[in-house]
Amino acid sequence: MVVMLGIAGVLAAQSLGNAGTIEGKVSDPSGAAIPNAVVELQNPVSGYTQTVTSNASGDFRLVNIPPNPYHLKVTASGFAAFQQDIAIRSSLPVQVNAKLSLGTEATTVTVEAAGQDLIELDPSAHVDADRNQIAKLPAFDPGGGLSQAITYSTGGVAADANGFFHPLGDHAQVSFVIDGQPISDQQSKVFSTQLPTSAIESMSLITGAPAAEFGDKSSLVDQITTRSGLGAMRQFGSVESYYGSFGSVGGDVSWGFGREKMGNFLALDGTRSGRFLDSPQFTPFHDKGNNQTIFDRLDFQPNSVNAVHLNLFVARNWIQIPNDYDQLVQDQRQRVLTWNIAPGYQHTFNAHSLLTVNPYIREDQFNYYPSRDPLADTPSTQRQNRHLLNYGLRSDLALTKGRHNIKLGIDLKQTRLFEEFGFGITDPTFNAVCDDANGNPVTDPAIINPHSCDSLGYITNPNLQPGLIPFDLTRGGELFRYRAAHNINQYAFYAQDAITMGNWLLTVGLRGDMYYGLASDSAAEPRAGLAYNIKATNTVLRGAYSRTFETPFNENLLLSSASGLSNGVATAVLGVNETPPISPGRRNQYNVGFQQAIGKYLLVDADYFWKYTTNGYDFGTLQNTTIAFPIAWNKSKLDGITGRVSTTNLHGFVGYWTFGHTRARYFPPQSGGLLNTQDVPAGVFRIDHDQAFQSNIVLRYQRPRNAEYVTFSWRYDSGLVAGIADVDEALTLSAAQQVTIGFACDGVAAAFGAPITSCSGVGTSKLLTLPQAGMAEDDHNPDRVKPRNIFDLGIGTDNLFHVEGHRRVTASLTIDNLTDKVALYNFLSTFSGTHFLQPRTLIARVGFTF
Repeated sequence: MVVMLGIAGVLAAQSLGNAGTIEGKVSDPSGAAIPNAVVELQNPVSGYTQTVTSNASGDFRLVNIPPNPYHLKVTASGFAAFQQDIAIRSSLPVQVNAKLSLGTEATTVTVEAAGQDLIELDPSAHVDADRNQIAKLPAFDPGGGLSQAITYSTGGVAADANGFFHPLGDHAQVSFVIDGQPISDQQSKVFSTQLPTSAIESMSLITGAPAAEFGDKSSLVDQITTRSGLGAMRQFGSVESYYGSFGSVGGDVSWGFGREKMGNFLALDGTRSGRFLDSPQFTPFHDKGNNQTIFDRLDFQPNSVNAVHLNLFVARNWIQIPNDYDQLVQDQRQRVLTWNIAPGYQHTFNAHSLLTVNPYIREDQFNYYPSRDPLADTPSTQRQNRHLLNYGLRSDLALTKGRHNIKLGIDLKQTRLFEEFGFGITDPTFNAVCDDANGNPVTDPAIINPHSCDSLGYITNPNLQPGLIPFDLTRGGELFRYRAAHNINQYAFYAQDAITMGNWLLTVGLRGDMYYGLASDSAAEPRAGLAYNIKATNTVLRGAYSRTFETPFNENLLLSSASGLSNGVATAVLGVNETPPISPGRRNQYNVGFQQAIGKYLLVDADYFWKYTTNGYDFGTLQNTTIAFPIAWNKSKLDGITGRVSTTNLHGFVGYWTFGHTRARYFPPQSGGLLNTQDVPAGVFRIDHDQAFQSNIVLRYQRPRNAEYVTFSWRYDSGLVAGIADVDEALTLSAAQQVTIGFACDGVAAAFGAPITSCSGVGTSKLLTLPQAGMAEDDHNPDRVKPRNIFDLGIGTDNLFHVEGHRRVTASLTIDNLTDKVALYNFLSTFSGTHFLQPRTLIARVGFTF
């Protein structure tokens, strides 16, 4: 790996990732160059557009184009328009010879999409989102804008708290590919930091069968193309500030410039909010946080065959950990610092072959701080210092020959893990040694030996974890301390080919993965897909098979797998199951789907997936903190549907409807995690990211000339599986917890200081479905969060004073949760905790673009 990185260092450049280039010449019928011709590229579904003008020699160049089908038109005064459909499938430049025929007068052409322009011959389902669409979403999540954009854009994910989303039944099996750099570690704001949406030009969300070039975590692959100054031929940018609910304040500055050979784009973002994380109470307290990010992209293309590219990124989150009513004096905080350097190189050998080299290095530094008085934390105090450093090289050779579009590549990386962790119990009832005759915990600090319970007239706590007694600070114990470091080496090689045969497209690929970490494993992964275009009806039918090699989450992997290390005593004393280290998993995945264009205005896309996995991954949250430990289950069976109905731009109106359904069935036993959990089912169960149905409707209308607009969204979630089983378990909750879920017995509600401890009638909850005692069933009738409908509204303008030119004043107002709906993401989930959706939130923005 060091040798490969050294080679990349000599090349000293950055590729454009999977983004493509279109270049060519505009000429008249005699072959003479036509300068100042307008060349416009557009995708009618994603809304992506790019416009350039030809130079004095008639040459033009469109760069940084996301993979997709496009419609190209070239217009010039006195000539008829030239039009051509072009598909960008790789980074290889597409050559266009635009020869314009003479017209009797200046010609203005308005291009409307036809049915064939809407559909795409691709065996894998995906959704494309353009910068303009992302910017106008009526959503506010400080430090988590990228997660919001993904959740709003595809029906394949179930929304969860703090920027989490569950793709196609998995917990967080997501890979990001940012300008060619692969990132498969967690990007939620409680684990890391996110690329700001102000730096994103477009993204493609792959929820179907992953190509052989994608590995690690492939339930959803987000290919992001960032903004660039290359070819802009001017300076451009924006300055924006905002203020809103919960004392939320922030802003962003972007600045770009470039010529034909060099360009740069810089984005600075900052935010502060009194509700930074989704809180365990509807009204947030102790929930302040702030986030700052700096992103810079430099492009240099000295000639037509070489491209230099460099991405720089640094970001920081500082967060208070939100409290609930049982933790009023707790003062836990965390800080996350991320830095990333991604240089690369791209060389075009000829019109049919292109080499891409992407080295990178990235680190997340995570610090979790306890209260100044550890005993103020409840039911435990914890601290952590964790570093996750990975560096690697991703390189491929793209080849086209006849009907073949081939890619051969390598993906080499090392991840360096370092973990320090401290833990101590502060609540004498949390792991009481003895119970009294009524089953209540005995809090006598002198009792530390379970064998003494009988002689004292008590009974031994049936749920006692003896390994925790030495770390019970209320019984004279001391903090548990853990410190470890380990490297994980991964090597992957892949080959894939997309073969066009008339109306058919066949994709075949093979990937080989080798994983050397706490466990060692390797696998060969064949993948194949087939799509057919029925042109008479504007229909595409598709199907695919994928064999994938799923790798464990790296965050807190060492302690979670400590039973497999030489210091396995750490696992024994903390009560974790004695199991081997978390190992890579294997998955068989099948997809079938279709695209259907209805006229020239509507596109329907739907996909069915079925995934069978050995070693199904999840996280176990440490009580009410943001610290989570990876878990592996024996196997998982996931199936469901995803879909999207989209319109083209209908005189300023654009809309889409995404929907999804998932059955997420997991099978014990469990390995990994930190503390033993008493509520883990003995048999197959629906995990907490199982959701029967989610739906999102986004409608936007904008007046001509980028003027006033209004955006409306309607999000429906049928409810994730909750962390308590039935009414009997609700009776064991604290008074504050019962009040949180609106628990009542025969219409009499629980109150602070007055919990309901018995219920001979009907128990109900305002926020949970809560089956009656004996009616819950882990697989077919689990307790769930109640269904919810959330409405968001955005109004604004891209040109407040209706002026001509690039200099414009912008303004907007977004209202999230318009009806102030009280709803939960989840409650006491072993795997994600308790979190409310945000209350009604208003954010007012004003900006200036140039």
